[in-house]
Amino acid sequence: MGAGAIKKQGGGGRGRRRGRAQPMAEINVTPFVDVMLVLLIIFMVAAPLLTVGVPVELPKTAAGALPTEQEEPLTVTVTAEGDIQIQTTPVERGQLITRLRGIATERASDRVFLRADGAVPYQAVMEVMGALNAGGFSNIGLVTDIGGPALDGSDPSGN
Repeated sequence: MGAGAIKKQGGGGRGRRRGRAQPMAEINVTPFVDVMLVLLIIFMVAAPLLTVGVPVELPKTAAGALPTEQEEPLTVTVTAEGDIQIQTTPVERGQLITRLRGIATERASDRVFLRADGAVPYQAVMEVMGALNAGGFSNIGLVTDIGGPALDGSDPSGN
């Protein structure tokens, strides 16, 4: 990684005088590239582990996964007790729309993921969806576990 010396070929003038060594002006970038590749691999492995979540028992469906996007997804969770959380921060029902409007102004995407425990009544989930829409998020994805029964009678989980 250091600079070397290149000897000048050919000696002009006297026979006893040799050419002076000139410093090499090239930088070896191979170690730099190696370090960058290692860091890239570390971040690619660690990034999926950084997603936040609240433990809920998601219902199982036969739906496939949604495509990923560049911005960290906003997640709203309804727990089995009916509590609402934005990412991992608990939010009162009366404050939900106000908080969502503030978040919507800071985000480039209007996509939000709604996670609701399977024990939560349908009405409560729809109320939260209405609040998400009123808060400025019209692209709502419902999060479920894969492997549940399909409407055609097939059960990919084998149950």
